[in-house]
Amino acid sequence: MQWIDSESYFEVLPPKQFNFDACLVYLDRSNLEVLHQITDSSIYKVISETLCKVTSVNHRIKIEFPMGVPPAAERKKVAQYIWEWFDLEQNLEGFYQLASQDKILKPLVEKYYGLRIVCIPDLFEAFVWAITGQQINLTFAYTLKKRLIEKFGEYVIFEGKQFWQFPTAGKIADLTVEDLKQLQFTTRKAEYIINIAREIVNGNLSKEKLLEMKDIEKSLTSIRGIGAWSANYVMMRCLHQSAAFPITDVGLHNALKALLHLEEKPTINQIEAYAANWQGWQGYATFYLWRSLYGEKI
Repeated sequence: MQWIDSESYFEVLPPKQFNFDACLVYLDRSNLEVLHQITDSSIYKVISETLCKVTSVNHRIKIEFPMGVPPAAERKKVAQYIWEWFDLEQNLEGFYQLASQDKILKPLVEKYYGLRIVCIPDLFEAFVWAITGQQINLTFAYTLKKRLIEKFGEYVIFEGKQFWQFPTAGKIADLTVEDLKQLQFTTRKAEYIINIAREIVNGNLSKEKLLEMKDIEKSLTSIRGIGAWSANYVMMRCLHQSAAFPITDVGLHNALKALLHLEEKPTINQIEAYAANWQGWQGYATFYLWRSLYGEKI
């Protein structure tokens, strides 16, 4: 991690292949999002219990503290979160080299150069988002997430606005299935989420343990409620596995159908053929394909 702490604020120094505005478009894709607010190209988000204002100045990510400057140890935690949130440890040279030779990815990387996978650093949040999104449309998934956060999360108030934090695993571990069903989670999803919260609280499940596993996907799919799509989603968005490939993802299918002007969504066999040259970078290919679905079109 590269950063400069100026005490009243700090700056994170991203690699050259980073486009803050491209990531901002991704973060601004739903008006149901409550974990951050975007105003005038600035992101307001509670990180490590501190309200942060995140902007880009001269290719540096500047973090300011509207409600007061936290201690040095907290500032470092925030910097680490930002570094992980924007996947800044990842060297994209290999991806861009590969993409420049690929007919599907080439126009995408030219248009969205510097876009990085916007990650979910908190493992529990990543699991909940993966489970919530199973077999429902994105709008309803956001609606459920918003209900969960506003019912069980904490918030700070600044200038009359609420800035929410995702509920902790500890908070959700104490709930009953009925508590989540009242928010319109299915019985199964409620069971899965509460079970995972309890596994995290008792120390059986952590990012560190998962990253030590020889076969991360197999370890994830051994968890009740986590199939191949959810496992690859968590690997891609939380565990920084650039080769993770949620191949059954509806958004991926829709993006390929639109970009290739297909009459029907591609089959899994077709997608495997398209992705034959994406080895090691399937996660980034997927993220760039998702990006083609919203905002300005190619």
